[in-house]
Amino acid sequence: MSLVAFSTVATLTLLLCVMTGPDRDDLDEFYTGYGSLSPLRNGLAIAGDYISAATVLGTGGVVALCGYDGLVLALSTTLSLMLLMFLLAEPLRNAGRFTMGDALARRLPGRAVRIAACVVTIAALLPLMLVQLAGTGQLMAFVLGFSNESLKTGCVVGLGALMISYAAIGGMKGTALIQILKIVMLFGSGGVIAVLILHRFDWDPGALFTAAAQHSGAGPAFLHSGLQFGGGRYPRLDMIASELTVVLGGACLPHVTMRMYTASSARQVRRSMSWAVSIVALFVLVIAVIGFGATALLGRPAVAAADPQGNTAYLLGSRAAFGADVSTAETFLFTLVTTAIFLTMLASVAGMILACANSLAHDVFAARVREMPARREMALARLSALAVGAPTILLATLVQHHSLQPLVTFSFCVGASALAPALVYGLFWRRYTRSGLMATLLGGSLTVLLLMPGTNLVSGSPIAAFPQADFNWFPFTTTGIVSIPAGFLFGWLGTVASGRRKAEEQRRQYEAVEGWILAGAVRRGR
Repeated sequence: MSLVAFSTVATLTLLLCVMTGPDRDDLDEFYTGYGSLSPLRNGLAIAGDYISAATVLGTGGVVALCGYDGLVLALSTTLSLMLLMFLLAEPLRNAGRFTMGDALARRLPGRAVRIAACVVTIAALLPLMLVQLAGTGQLMAFVLGFSNESLKTGCVVGLGALMISYAAIGGMKGTALIQILKIVMLFGSGGVIAVLILHRFDWDPGALFTAAAQHSGAGPAFLHSGLQFGGGRYPRLDMIASELTVVLGGACLPHVTMRMYTASSARQVRRSMSWAVSIVALFVLVIAVIGFGATALLGRPAVAAADPQGNTAYLLGSRAAFGADVSTAETFLFTLVTTAIFLTMLASVAGMILACANSLAHDVFAARVREMPARREMALARLSALAVGAPTILLATLVQHHSLQPLVTFSFCVGASALAPALVYGLFWRRYTRSGLMATLLGGSLTVLLLMPGTNLVSGSPIAAFPQADFNWFPFTTTGIVSIPAGFLFGWLGTVASGRRKAEEQRRQYEAVEGWILAGAVRRGR
């Protein structure tokens, strides 16, 4: 049944992309879908892009294994989107047109700025794409019960090709419809499972938490802070750094921020974000209930035995919600849950490929030519989807048997340490210079790249990417404790080093567009 459901979803979503994709050579249609989505549908699409399979499976796993710490992580996910809503969404929509490079080059024009924005966009999203693609093989193995490595690799290659097709054919509007379908299926199926779990505990969340603590092997500590980071040298500091990385990094990843450009007005982007935050907040509660339910019904040892990092906890909790006797309707519901996860992987990677391809085509290739024809730029965007997707598929087949948590963390660290400082400074600091922007993007990214190999997730523990090795010289789970301040510091130093004359010149340039960025007085290119 699951195989039939997967095949049906893949076919229908590809048809959706073909039917809704651009039917003429119009850049606004391909990159933004003309901003034709209503606030509700755009909010659903934003929530769909924001909630990746790594969020569903990874956060659900942390909740199941670490209890309170996982719940804090889940709430940080919602807080991140709220940060985007209240601080960055409207200025981003006003400053940008198609890509993050547009938003940054709005006040600091230059080809170097666009190229740097493209490089950091790919650096932030490529690791996440690898995780999603590699996860498809594991999901198929878990659901369908096969263990043949060649078959897993074939799934990765085939599904990767499908995701490239989504991005190249559907453009922004096509991928938006897939994101909407994904979030509706994910929220609907997950909501039913959460209701079933609460019903098992007589609608008493306290009883659910108590049962989870009893079967966690950690006792009352399961419901208190410290279980996730207790093995580190600085657990409290590590937790703060990790949550800050999620809050800043998740809000600024390019496949999420590109959805700001699909709103037709500042009012529309505010309404879209209100819907997105509400949907994500509710779904985070669903993840928390299912994660706690997996531990309460199966026990923490069973969850850890299936996957040491708990990535199958969401599926295990969904299956355990039915009890011992499983009816045909419950089998159908579980198939719906697994299909929703499958669609989540497809949609997430498609959105990330589209963000990378748009940046590569628009910021790197089209920026070289003063008046590039729309047909040629759209062809470049579609070829860029292939240029980004093909190496991603190859790399995913090579890393699928390793722990991929460091890749997820790397993406969020780049978002928090390079993109967040660049956007905050670029949108709000009058003296910010081009040198400061380049220092922020490159300095923040390089700091993450240098520190990440020394973290707890890469070596020095049984769940690390290299469990047999120990070169753990940076005793934290993320690089955020150093790299986030470094990103802001690099931006300040680069601006100061530019000199007063350059800073004054950039200040005057910013004042010329300040009303456009902050109030949306004019929308360039519309």
